[in-house]
Amino acid sequence: MEARDPELKKELDATLNARRELGEEYETALVESFLDKVDQRLDSTVDRRVRRQMAEQQMVVARGSRAPQSDESNFGERFGFGIVSLILAIPLSAIGAVNAELPGLLVTWLGIVGVNAVHASRGWPWNRARSEKSDWED
Repeated sequence: MEARDPELKKELDATLNARRELGEEYETALVESFLDKVDQRLDSTVDRRVRRQMAEQQMVVARGSRAPQSDESNFGERFGFGIVSLILAIPLSAIGAVNAELPGLLVTWLGIVGVNAVHASRGWPWNRARSEKSDWED
């Protein structure tokens, strides 16, 4: 069997040799020490991978392109936007109704529906090409 990490294999061999020399009473401490080293190695590997992935994402953003988003990842954004707009609709409806009665209420709700419609239309296939452009492009 070939070890993937020769340094970790050396640590395991040293732990096993120390266990043979010291006896069973030190077995728990030796195993815990070895597992701590494995845990540290895993943490450093995960940290390295996360840093690499973050750097790749930053490069994508720096180049001006966006990572493709699936409909599932957009669901949370759309759902949250809908909830926030409904929560804000309560005080806006009250303000519109108090100040301009029924016409004010209608205008308020037309604005709420309009904002939600524009937000929802960003995910439609015929709008994807336009929404993928940078805000700075004409």
